[in-house]
Amino acid sequence: MGCCSARCMLILLCCLQLITALERQVFDFLGYQWAPIMINFFHIITVILGLFGVIQYRTRYVILYLLWMLLWVGWNVFVCCLYLDLGGLSKDSDILSLGVSSHRSWWKDNGPGCESDALLSTGWQSQKNPQLTTVLSCWLEYQYIEILHCIVQLLISLLGFVYACYIVSIFSDDDDSFHFNAEFHHPSKPFQLLL
Repeated sequence: MGCCSARCMLILLCCLQLITALERQVFDFLGYQWAPIMINFFHIITVILGLFGVIQYRTRYVILYLLWMLLWVGWNVFVCCLYLDLGGLSKDSDILSLGVSSHRSWWKDNGPGCESDALLSTGWQSQKNPQLTTVLSCWLEYQYIEILHCIVQLLISLLGFVYACYIVSIFSDDDDSFHFNAEFHHPSKPFQLLL
């Protein structure tokens, strides 16, 4: 197979998915968003299995990757709808933190170009965190950064899905052609392989 084959392209897309998923996992950990952390973990495991399946010509692992890509696309569409406040969803809800904590996207306070103003209040002196920080302005609002993460994941996943479908069809064609060409039925020695 050549360097630009579908198999090499899917390997490249899986590696790209791993890099972007690990980056996303880090920022979800910083924001204590537990639902994305768990789903990103399953995504990383499934992409590794899909990568193994492509490298080792294992159709079942590539099919598992295909099925996960459908769920992954659905998850990213859900997150986009959540941050855009579509369909009755709200970015201010605690859905992504599973109600365990009140934390939200790390990008809300730490986005590119965000200038924060630390306000010290006497009412906050007795709390664990005595500073109340308000974000004055950002170059790009946090919900759009999260949506950009989802769009990147969607594009890579859709390309991966197309290439994985093609790889599965090639692998299954190779399996069929192997059985058709490699078996020789001799009356005295059935199912003997010719070498």
